[in-house]
Amino acid sequence: MTTYKAPVQEFSFILEELVDYSELSQRPGYQDVGVDMIQAILPEAAKFFEEVVAPTNSIADSQKTHIDDGHVITAPAIEGINQKMVEAGWSGLSGAVEYGGSGFPSVVDVAVQEMLQSANMGLSLLPLLTRGVIHSLHLYGSEEQKSTYLANLASGAWSGTMNLTEPQAGSDLSAVQCKAVPNGDHYLVSGQKIYITWGDHEQTENIIHLVLARLPDAPLGNHGISLFLVPKFLVNADGSLGERNDLRAVGVEHKLGIHCSPTCTMAFGDKGGAVGYLVGPLNKGLMCMFSMMNNARLGVGHQGVAISERAYQQAVTYAAERVQGKVVGIDGRAPIIHHGDVKRMLLQMRALTEGGRALSMYAVAAEDRSHHALSDDFRKADELLVEILTPLVKGWCTEVSMEVTSLGVQVHGGMGFIEETGAAQHMRDARILPIYEGTNGIQALDFIGRKCMRDGGEGLSLILDNMSSTGDSKASNSPVVAELLDALKEAISQCKTALAYIKREPAKSPFVAFNFMMLFGNSISYWLLVKLALAAQAHVSAGSNDRFYKQKIATTHFFASQILTRNAAYLGAVTGSTASYEEFGVEDFYRG
Repeated sequence: MTTYKAPVQEFSFILEELVDYSELSQRPGYQDVGVDMIQAILPEAAKFFEEVVAPTNSIADSQKTHIDDGHVITAPAIEGINQKMVEAGWSGLSGAVEYGGSGFPSVVDVAVQEMLQSANMGLSLLPLLTRGVIHSLHLYGSEEQKSTYLANLASGAWSGTMNLTEPQAGSDLSAVQCKAVPNGDHYLVSGQKIYITWGDHEQTENIIHLVLARLPDAPLGNHGISLFLVPKFLVNADGSLGERNDLRAVGVEHKLGIHCSPTCTMAFGDKGGAVGYLVGPLNKGLMCMFSMMNNARLGVGHQGVAISERAYQQAVTYAAERVQGKVVGIDGRAPIIHHGDVKRMLLQMRALTEGGRALSMYAVAAEDRSHHALSDDFRKADELLVEILTPLVKGWCTEVSMEVTSLGVQVHGGMGFIEETGAAQHMRDARILPIYEGTNGIQALDFIGRKCMRDGGEGLSLILDNMSSTGDSKASNSPVVAELLDALKEAISQCKTALAYIKREPAKSPFVAFNFMMLFGNSISYWLLVKLALAAQAHVSAGSNDRFYKQKIATTHFFASQILTRNAAYLGAVTGSTASYEEFGVEDFYRG
């Protein structure tokens, strides 16, 4: 087991050199949260999550959650932790000022949320889903709904959930059967929802559920789904809490990981109907919910970064302390961190984690800019960038998180397979990330379809043009930097080849979507690492002796030589034959 140390210098460097926070903080609405504020809050947040939250991770994992006489009982280790976060102000960092939030850009909140996610990923899901509810209400809620619910949601005093799928529906939301019947100024909601993260608990005063349901006369399919706000406790006119609504948790799932996060089966309307309020237009619930889902997908993508960071730090600590074998140049037995293959694994973990962090924060910063755009053209450009990058953040970052956490177990050797070391927990926790908020197969299909084929690849081509501008940089005469730029040019060429091919062969998209996504995820995250490496080289050239800058360059160099080389395989899979898919019938999957 190891302690957690928040990568504050890494956050600051990305905010300064990749996000250009100095410029972002000058935009209307952000003037009061400048660079000096960031320099003040990041160390304070680090101290809180390192000292208060991180020690609960392993204990809460072993305590788990359960249901007792209709009450969801969460791990005692996290009791009161959410209240401490609320009191410290970490839950409302990016909330709108008019509703009691601190008004920081989301990209700053992402850095703080990463600290929480690394400290205790199961607990981090509580505010993650709440942010999605806030996002949906901002876009589609009535003024009365905003004034009634947003302040308490933004502060973290209340939490939120999204209730999408049902036993018969899975990812196919067109099969949703939950009902909503008009009843005066509200609706009565009935039905069952499954896999509801933090669906019930007592860590907040109230829980605000966003529920997909159908009116009795609604059309079938996606076009007949509406979105309803269903509070656990009804809210009186003066803002105080009223009677308990007609909803309850009827089960808590026993899961592979994220044990301290209660994943509930929720029953609505067992006693006549849960009071719910329409959010957005009738029969447009899926459109409204997608705003929440996309927000959550970005959050889940960064969870992949956060759990990778925690696994990496634990692996480094273990490798530095575990003495085994001999190494040339070291007398006697040596810590395994000196062994070549262990260094390979640690560098792989670090490079993938830093690539994911750059990709995620870059996407979220673009979303911030789109909400505070300097012109309509800039707004549209940033909205397009967020739309394209969201499935990559969710898909690529969570895929590599499984690789990183698995490597963390491997670095520990046999001890990694023992629960007491803690390495296995990170791997178990990471396994849900490619599944929830839309499986990574769905993310890949979204990326190659809606984000590529729909506009003929125009949006992706614009990103590739920006990557080419970096590749043509003459900012440094360093041989290593020149090597990094050459590798970037090769990655751009591979992406262009894949894009051109899939435009000619769109029918192959379902079979090659995953490899297409991984090719672009590799390449775009590497591009962002190169941008950071160029900034680091500028500091080195100016005379800085801070090892941090040399580490950034070296990590990017490793990515180029040992990870980016996977692109050839991804490209080969995209452009290769898919005949075997047709040759293998459904019956051929069965043995005997």
